[in-house]
Amino acid sequence: MSWLLLGLVVGSLVYCVLVIVAARKYLSVRPLSLMKPMSLSVLKPLAGLDDGLESNLRTFFEQDYPQWEMLFAVRVESDAAVPVVRKLQAEYPHVSSRLLLVGEPTYPNAKVWSLQHMTEAASHDVLVMADSDIRVGPGFLKAVASEFQDERLGVSTCPYRAVPGRSFWTTLEAVGMNTEFLSGVIVARMLEGMKFALGPTATARKQALAEIGGWERLKDYLAEDFVLGNFAADKGWSVILSSYVVEHHIGSQAFLPNAKHRLRWCRSTRRSRPAGYVGQLFTNPLPLALLLWAARPEWWPVLVLTMAIRAMAAYATAGWILHDPLRWHLLPLQDVLSFLFWVAGFFGNTILWRGRRYLLKKDGTFELSAS
Repeated sequence: MSWLLLGLVVGSLVYCVLVIVAARKYLSVRPLSLMKPMSLSVLKPLAGLDDGLESNLRTFFEQDYPQWEMLFAVRVESDAAVPVVRKLQAEYPHVSSRLLLVGEPTYPNAKVWSLQHMTEAASHDVLVMADSDIRVGPGFLKAVASEFQDERLGVSTCPYRAVPGRSFWTTLEAVGMNTEFLSGVIVARMLEGMKFALGPTATARKQALAEIGGWERLKDYLAEDFVLGNFAADKGWSVILSSYVVEHHIGSQAFLPNAKHRLRWCRSTRRSRPAGYVGQLFTNPLPLALLLWAARPEWWPVLVLTMAIRAMAAYATAGWILHDPLRWHLLPLQDVLSFLFWVAGFFGNTILWRGRRYLLKKDGTFELSAS
């Protein structure tokens, strides 16, 4: 058993080295200069009053870009997000924006329901989709437009810097997102190219979306972001990890809501990418090294080496790419907690999402649970 654990630790250290190399390769790609502005449609699905919603949306109204519109979607006029949108529309009358009432979703994925209605109403071919908890700088749309000068580009997706609220548990989650999660993204990009997208912010051409079957094709998937990029890549479109880093404000949650959220994420990933989910074992070097140290205390140098290399890999993502003030003292605890959630993710096929229970299927689709 000790030698098996040692082999797993060595494998995870090799992975850490790959993270460092992948980070350098990502940073070596220089952003394109915008030659001629193109018209963009920004789609914002909303549901309720998220923490910091007004501040998040304001950053989109303040874009330094000449040709764009913004569409919002809520189910009903009484949604708590509506007054926030109306206020910002009044403050920024020069920004072309519309609020759509889309009714109750008939799709399992309510976000896709909203995106379909906004896509049908959008005036422009390039669709910039961003969740309500995303914050950007004034140059965001210019960066997106620069990348879409490449007519082969079908989907781009932005890396994101997780910004927690005051909760200890969301702070831990942010440490994991900015190190472990992003490391998996850039290593996959380096080894096999981008064949997926990330949910918080993605941009797609209407033509690429139509060729994969439109939102109807994605409505039954929980991880609609992943399959959007995957299906577009299968159709021959280029998919990229954008050079622009956005902020993902994850708010504040107590332990239990945060645990349910993270477990939902793990189960969703397991269904969307079964082989990749098993491979996540190697993204947790520190828990493996701790298990090895417990079994063979005299092998403590392996633990020290693992901590050092894990720290370098964490800095490659959080420091080099995201410019995040990494909370180093929380990294070991987050790694152990992430490992436990990863193990828990192998069990159970249901998730709780916005107050409803859903059943996850083996093909990555989901449906409302009868229980």
